[in-house]
Amino acid sequence: MMRYNYISIEGNIGAGKTTLSTKIAERFNGKLILEQFEENPFLAKFYDNPDKYAFPLELSFLAERYQQLKTELANQNLFHDFTISDYFLNKSLIFARKTLNDDEYQLFWKLFSIMDANLPKPDLLVHLYVGVNRLQSNIKKRGRSYEQKIPDDYLSKIQESYYEYLKQQKNLRILVLELNEIDFVANASDFEFILEKINKDYPVGMTIVSL
Repeated sequence: MMRYNYISIEGNIGAGKTTLSTKIAERFNGKLILEQFEENPFLAKFYDNPDKYAFPLELSFLAERYQQLKTELANQNLFHDFTISDYFLNKSLIFARKTLNDDEYQLFWKLFSIMDANLPKPDLLVHLYVGVNRLQSNIKKRGRSYEQKIPDDYLSKIQESYYEYLKQQKNLRILVLELNEIDFVANASDFEFILEKINKDYPVGMTIVSL
């Protein structure tokens, strides 16, 4: 059985959040919450013109994530043993810190704070750390046209933003898994190793595990 009632899997673009969340949900009979990012009308426009579309993109993502989590977490399913999502609402804040100017970010932070106060926090936040070269390889493999021109510099900035945020969190149980040397999709033993690490009892704060 899974030790935690509510787990969020986080990480950079192409880190494997959705794949890992889906595999864990299937293994442990979990309720799966997947982010519906491909329906966002601003996403492709943002990659073509970040300065123009960053603010509407981040606002729309925040609204969509909040609404989905509020609905899904309120409707617990008795036939599932726990809940796992492939995102955490706070990722909106993490991305916004790197994509918005200071004035836009301050407004965004106020809106985020109101929404965040109304949602339960995960019992365990799992952050998947993958190097930029491997992220780019994963992005190319899955073949989403609007992602193919994402520069290394943008991925590096998002990586930095995650760590800046995670290091400041004192009330969350955070597990950082460094996945550069394993492939949990191709190798069943690697997936089992990840499950073993996730299903341990961790203290509040950040624990880093290299795999």
